[in-house]
Amino acid sequence: DVQLQASGGGLVQAGGSLRLSCAASGFTFDDHVIGWFRQAPGKEREAVSCISNSDGTLYYLDSVKGRFTISSDNAKNTVYLQMDKMKPEDTAAYYCAARVIPLAPYEVPSTKKFDFWGRGTQVTVSS
Repeated sequence: DVQLQASGGGLVQAGGSLRLSCAASGFTFDDHVIGWFRQAPGKEREAVSCISNSDGTLYYLDSVKGRFTISSDNAKNTVYLQMDKMKPEDTAAYYCAARVIPLAPYEVPSTKKFDFWGRGTQVTVSS
């Protein structure tokens, strides 16, 4: 079975840091794009950051560029999202997702293109 286990969420003060982990199993990790999405109450789910394990292509939401860093540990089948200089607007449920199709140049990843989803982990940033 395909599983994506997200962890690492919590409460953090503005300006602080959190590191999210997505542990994957049940599929060929190296052939997939792994993405982090977030959804705040009343808002659409949006892509935060994605990494292609096959070619290294990266995506970052404009508002997190320079603050968030995505990385992959192939030996552990785990993708991380290091979140620094966090802001209250980062507050959301964060989800880990995967898809086979690669990221196209300049693509803004859509939830519709991802095949597998994990359970969300809540991130709350206080001011």
